[in-house]
Amino acid sequence: MTTESAPTMTATHTHPFEGQNPNHRAAQPTPSAAPSSPGGSPTGSPTGSPTRGSALKSAGHVIVDSLVAHGVERTYVVPGESFLDVLDGLHGSDIDTVVCRHEGGAAYMAEADGKMNQRPGVAMVTRGPGAANAHVGLHTAWQDSTPMLLFVGLIPFAHRDREAFQEFDIKAWFDTGAKRVMVLDHAERASEIVAEAMFAAMSGRPGPVVIGLPEDIIRQHVDPALHPAIPVAAGGMSTTDAEALATALAHSKKPLFVTGGNDWTQEAASQLTEWLERHHIPAAAEWRTQGTVPFDSPSYVGPIGYGRPRPTYDLLEETDLLVFVGTVPGDVITDGFVCRQDWNKKNFLVTIDPSLRGRSGPVSRQIVAKPDAFVRDLADIELPVKEEWKAWTGRMRAEQASFAGLPSATPGEGPARMDTLMANLVPRLPEDAMVTFGAGEHTNWAHRYFPTRRYASMISARNGSMGYSVPSAIAASLANPQRRVVTIAGDGEFLMNGQELATAAQYGATPLIIVMDNQEYGTIRTHQERHYPSRVSGTQLKNPDFGLMARAFGGFGVTVTQDKDVPAALDAAFEAIDRNGVFALIHLVVEQRVKAY
Repeated sequence: MTTESAPTMTATHTHPFEGQNPNHRAAQPTPSAAPSSPGGSPTGSPTGSPTRGSALKSAGHVIVDSLVAHGVERTYVVPGESFLDVLDGLHGSDIDTVVCRHEGGAAYMAEADGKMNQRPGVAMVTRGPGAANAHVGLHTAWQDSTPMLLFVGLIPFAHRDREAFQEFDIKAWFDTGAKRVMVLDHAERASEIVAEAMFAAMSGRPGPVVIGLPEDIIRQHVDPALHPAIPVAAGGMSTTDAEALATALAHSKKPLFVTGGNDWTQEAASQLTEWLERHHIPAAAEWRTQGTVPFDSPSYVGPIGYGRPRPTYDLLEETDLLVFVGTVPGDVITDGFVCRQDWNKKNFLVTIDPSLRGRSGPVSRQIVAKPDAFVRDLADIELPVKEEWKAWTGRMRAEQASFAGLPSATPGEGPARMDTLMANLVPRLPEDAMVTFGAGEHTNWAHRYFPTRRYASMISARNGSMGYSVPSAIAASLANPQRRVVTIAGDGEFLMNGQELATAAQYGATPLIIVMDNQEYGTIRTHQERHYPSRVSGTQLKNPDFGLMARAFGGFGVTVTQDKDVPAALDAAFEAIDRNGVFALIHLVVEQRVKAY
């Protein structure tokens, strides 16, 4: 399917976003407005605010107006002198500016924001070292197919290619890990570049876009008319697609859907769940994307990815028809390009990305559609329910229910245990609870037990990036202040971005942070024991008192070493969140080598 691009607005038109932004005024024709040349003298005053009586605005302020018009609610920032004019534009705007303590944390927050919304998350950092620190969040967005904008302040245009202070080649650094790298070399294109960046981040397979902002260019004054949003095509099933899928399902005895990616809405997730349940067809979740089909749905049969339980591993080979929606069978799902490689197998891949980037194994048919468009068309397919489907789905659902059954909530003697914490935590969670986490064996407790009941209730880094837990929890809490947000961090991961607790305290984010402290990089230790048994090297840690650290940052913190103290710690943590409006951290000191499964 195709869409028509909207025409570029001129200064004499009423802007289509007017009314959404109370600070926006319709642009008036300005005969004195002349386009500025790269590196040239700014038109109008050199400061962020236009000369009194002038209809011009600085390019930095136009960028902010454009972000507002595109529905951006907050931006995650580590400030730099290279983009002061944009910071000035944010002052008093409709966008909440969240000042972070490290560019990696800011980029992770923006990436998590992109996972939760139908538009890109936005981070802003400065040149050179700031851009380097933010690169980890960009890689996460690239591999996780997350829409994200990273604005990077740059040296003045006139200083380029002279090895100026903090100069770097933005395209050489980011071009292989972003969908587009754009540099604002012409101030009059400020709004256009925002619209193009938004479109690039959301169209096709979503991903990150980098926008470079030379500090002298963004101070130049231009016509403030805003470029309209560029429509993003959603695709959909053609008549022949629908016929092919209906025929494949009709001939299948053991069909399986796999949901994944970040390009869903709750409406589509609910509609797909209803269709699957009505037809007694099972669905598994791509690694770290649980919740699209609810945790307790009779059609949900578990996660597929690293560390998965054996039943879902076997699913890939046993099913006679796989339908991937929003994702493709890549490295992690196929266990390193091993599972589901027989080209006689039937795989239907539903993705808006015509290139099938990251795909492994057979392709029976590609349906070029975003999940919402596909589910809209899927709802029109009605098939008689087979007894084989009921038996197949019932068997797999029973195995998943057994796997996800909570352990005893009664504490035992001795050291604290994650099993006890999860058994006491889960019954206290509301229906719309969210969980975030980064990378490590500690995440398997969430995979196994956390009740994800709606889309975007599990926010994680599928590229295995550590340090994601705390920033993503802060972003989730700020975006969803009415929901219970829990993050599970490992001790090694926590200290990579634990300083963002200061950001949580400053902006009133209230996640529950569980730090599982086993004094080691557990995943690496597991691989080490497999390949170099009894030769522990480079994986052991000595940690501070994380509970004390949380209190120093202004939140609630408690360190738990004994299992009997786990329930009381949870009580106190929830009371601090609900009564005092602060984040809470439980530092759980556990034994080494104890795993979720």
